[in-house]
Amino acid sequence: MKSTVRSLAAMLAMALITSLSSAPAEALRLHAIFDSDMVLQRGKPITVWGWAEPNAAVSVQLGKDKAEAKAAADKGRWEVTLPAREASAEPQTLTVASGSEKVEMGNIVVGDVWVMYGQSNMAFALKQVTNRDTESAQAKLPNLRLFSIATNEQADPQEDIRREAIDTGGWVASSPETALEFSAIGFAFGAQIQRSLDIPVGVIKNSRGGASMEALVPPHKFQQIPSGKALVEHINARRASFDERAEALAIYERELKKARDKKLPEDKWPKKPERAENVPSWNIPGKSPSDPGSVYNGMFGVFKGYNIKGVLLHHGYNNAMTGNCRPKFYRWMTRALIEGVREDFKDPAIVYGVIGFCAGGRPQSEEDFEPQPPGPAFIREAQRLGVEDLKDPVLNGYIPAYDVQVPGLHPVKKVEHGHRAARWALNRFYDKKAQWDEAKLLSVKTEGDEMIVTFDKRVHPDDMSPIIEGFALAGEDGKFYKAHARNSTVGEFWTAAKIVHVWSPLVPKPVALRYAWGHSPMGNLKVQGHQEMPVPEFRTDSWDLPESEDLTDKGLTREFGKQWNDDGKARLDYRRTEEAKRALDIIERLKTLGKPRP
Repeated sequence: MKSTVRSLAAMLAMALITSLSSAPAEALRLHAIFDSDMVLQRGKPITVWGWAEPNAAVSVQLGKDKAEAKAAADKGRWEVTLPAREASAEPQTLTVASGSEKVEMGNIVVGDVWVMYGQSNMAFALKQVTNRDTESAQAKLPNLRLFSIATNEQADPQEDIRREAIDTGGWVASSPETALEFSAIGFAFGAQIQRSLDIPVGVIKNSRGGASMEALVPPHKFQQIPSGKALVEHINARRASFDERAEALAIYERELKKARDKKLPEDKWPKKPERAENVPSWNIPGKSPSDPGSVYNGMFGVFKGYNIKGVLLHHGYNNAMTGNCRPKFYRWMTRALIEGVREDFKDPAIVYGVIGFCAGGRPQSEEDFEPQPPGPAFIREAQRLGVEDLKDPVLNGYIPAYDVQVPGLHPVKKVEHGHRAARWALNRFYDKKAQWDEAKLLSVKTEGDEMIVTFDKRVHPDDMSPIIEGFALAGEDGKFYKAHARNSTVGEFWTAAKIVHVWSPLVPKPVALRYAWGHSPMGNLKVQGHQEMPVPEFRTDSWDLPESEDLTDKGLTREFGKQWNDDGKARLDYRRTEEAKRALDIIERLKTLGKPRP
């Protein structure tokens, strides 16, 4: 009896397998950016695309809007464009049909879509930051929708997103659970915008930890400059000669030797790779997150055609480090990234906000003012100037972030950046009464042993303190020392606060001035004294870091970094010794700094 049951079960199983194997594979699918719970961009035509059987007819319906297309003869790609819509939280159903196949997606809304782009500090999850408890407690926002793309760098442009690379599994509504796993900056920004506008808001996170700026820029932009073309040619040559299987075996042998040297049991030894599954993307030319366009290929350009409102970029660490620091090139890449996205998405109206390189590391202080790492301040300047080079302050903005300071490679204050970016966006694009002012530097002139800085708006510390921090002066020798600064008190106070007097007892003939120039710099000037509007870092000199136009060379050498640090320590020791000797004279001079002289 048991044998009869077993044979019947086997026959049923075989029949099921046969029926499954003979069933036609589903040919109809949409690009992975489309899913239930998604947000479609308001005010712009809605493009929907995917794949079907070659030459097949495809019908698309969104609410009452309908369109038809024919799948291409080669790969079966199809595309339709539906009319633009106003923002609406009324759920819509997207239905796509071809032959006997049909795909339905529900709870689709229309509003604004923002992209969070960058490296690990943009990807940094809400569950890892300060204020995670109170932020997540307010995260039940049905009309804030989240979409997260995980690591998906690619050597060549991709047509679709790998489903397994979508962290959120698709579009999800914001909740205390989903928000904690999402980008902290992205959530904080999106939540502020959604609450303020009371319309649906979609946020796409596509940030790759450890990525260099080169990997974020659309690859076609590198063809526009000789050094960029040479870099791409160098990478292509490496790709042509790269043996992935050989690399896999070499990695295996190294790991096996380590295991044996540690006398680990055999069950703890690495397994010999069948193909190249043990080779990280960092080792693969063209796919490495350090190589031109790799992150863009699989994480941003991969959904071009899907209309968006704007982009927030938060980046800097990888290109500020010794060995990869080229500020002039970074400045070009900032502009190229913004232009390239607009070109690929065929939308010159995409707005762009660059959140300045975050202030990690040990905060600058009186005790270590001079010996600062060479790269970070120059990269922040490159970000700001790259935005300014576009000459369109309406669509582009630089959002200073150096004053949000927590030590570490991944500072745990992130909500603050999201809220500040939302303040910028609400003021610039949404006609809300959120305050956002930028102070323009009108002039810097030398009067005796002082340098007089004039802004077009009032600037002073947000606590109304008369003590201004963050200025440095240098003479003809190019050696910068921490300087003292005070607002001018000439004339009526609210007007005079536009003027700052800067002085150092160690620089009797100043020729150059810098402000907020460091990794995690001192600098407490705020526009109108508003704590969310810091005056950006700036300098008056043109003493740049050494930078080769050959992008295959390393950036700053370790020797240069060491020399820079040693020189800073020497200047620090000299300043502290001299200020101690002249303490009484300095105190008396500070009583008059910024005040009219007899």
